Amino acid sequence: MGLTLMEGNEAIGWGAMAAGCSFFAGYPITPATTIYNTMLRLLPPRGGVCLQGEDEIASIGFCLGASMAGMKAMTATSGPGISLYSEQISFAIGSEIPIVIVDVQRLGPSTGSATKGADGDIQFLQWGNSGGLPVIVLAPVDVKDCYTLTMEAFNLAERFRCPVFVAANKEISMTRETFDLDALDLPEVVERRRSDGRRPFLPFGAAEGRQVPDFLPIGGRTLVRQTSSTHGPDGYITTDPAEIAMMQDRLDAKLQSSVSGFTHYDEYVVPGADTLVVAYGVTARAARTAVRHAEKSGRKASLLVLKTLWPVPEQLIREKAEPYTRVVMPEMNLGQYVRELQRVLPGKGIDFLGRMNGELIKPGQIQEVIQHG
Repeated sequence: MGLTLMEGNEAIGWGAMAAGCSFFAGYPITPATTIYNTMLRLLPPRGGVCLQGEDEIASIGFCLGASMAGMKAMTATSGPGISLYSEQISFAIGSEIPIVIVDVQRLGPSTGSATKGADGDIQFLQWGNSGGLPVIVLAPVDVKDCYTLTMEAFNLAERFRCPVFVAANKEISMTRETFDLDALDLPEVVERRRSDGRRPFLPFGAAEGRQVPDFLPIGGRTLVRQTSSTHGPDGYITTDPAEIAMMQDRLDAKLQSSVSGFTHYDEYVVPGADTLVVAYGVTARAARTAVRHAEKSGRKASLLVLKTLWPVPEQLIREKAEPYTRVVMPEMNLGQYVRELQRVLPGKGIDFLGRMNGELIKPGQIQEVIQHG
């Protein structure tokens, strides 16, 4: 494609196709609808399926069924829809069903403001499931990220057999930018590991030394049991405490122990700076401008842009923050991810800049905290 102009939602659609997505279901909702429009244009000519469910609950259910049959599936929504997805998200976690879920965040709570952006769903994406087990959340900064991180999301869903969120934002998803597609550093496409048939198939049994079970599709020659209830490696419901603990510990460990391998980030290091700005999403763009201005006009600051939000990349945050005496965290909510910084960096001075009024945080506001916070 070379040099192209597209909005973030279009880039998400094209990235999904590049990753091998063959199924999309969703329900129209601002500001995520143009992802559905893009998939409707791209999928059917390539033999894929794109459909509109009667509501959000049905839409994500269609995707889980398609994934259980072996298809790479994606759905997209915004805050009100993410709330409705909650039960099915829990199903995908507990039953290890790969799916990519795009949340184009808008101002909440509830139906909020459909045409105003925010980052108010960040904590919900991690904790909006029964059981509190970890999920993967990636946060794009620009249209290029929308393309590449969507590909990464599919790869991670396939690799770990879990739901993976793309935490976009109205301002990223509905902004058009020019970028050179041919110049992107794209990941190799990953497929879920399938059972080789050389031993009895256990739908939730991980081989020795591995934490993710091999996959076989429902509807094939081999019987595949699937349940949303607590189960053992064979897929049968269990009440045995030891078996339950083994399964729960594996679901937790398969992501927590691997997060360093999928920690995506950018950084802008300024020699002599005593302050580190930590940002994500569209606010990272304002932060980049702010630290460049601060470099020329007074108190210097470096920048760490987090693109993997959950599980929290604790090792990276500690390592990057260690040389600095203070940390500044701007985000478009009233204080969500900053709580993770406070937990991971005890004793480190952390200044928070939060806004949730439907407007972007401006570079000058961040620079003011850098200089005088």
